[in-house]
Amino acid sequence: MVCLGNICRSPLAEGILRKKLEECGLDHTVDSAGFESCNVGDCPDYRTLENAKRNGLDLSNLRARLFRTEDFDRFDKIYIMDDNNLRMIRRFARNDNDMRKVDYILNAVYPGGNYCVADPYYSGSDAFQRVYDQLDEACEHICNKLKNNEEL
Repeated sequence: MVCLGNICRSPLAEGILRKKLEECGLDHTVDSAGFESCNVGDCPDYRTLENAKRNGLDLSNLRARLFRTEDFDRFDKIYIMDDNNLRMIRRFARNDNDMRKVDYILNAVYPGGNYCVADPYYSGSDAFQRVYDQLDEACEHICNKLKNNEEL
């Protein structure tokens, strides 16, 4: 899961998918990262933490980290949140094989739509709940595909 700062959308997506996979009894590695070095080591944004808690998730143990080229080797799928993430991740890709692993997370719900999950950072609490709802639906689809051994 990748977003700009790794403090709002991507840690939330990480937490949601981890919980869904655990509930289904599936064992997969889920992680999140971002592109802004100023957030490295930070907890998710307090509004993300509050929103997650209202929705039954505890993200307090997560810490922001930077996306690395090695992540293409560590993960089978890399979900991005928006067009800017796509531009930035292309800088890290070594080849077409790396880029084949990258997809918009909302394509799990709307295949080929390339819809973005808006960054709620400069918005109110309603925006954080909208992000939660979008990511929850996408992660539900991802979990179901994994459960049914379908291609992501």
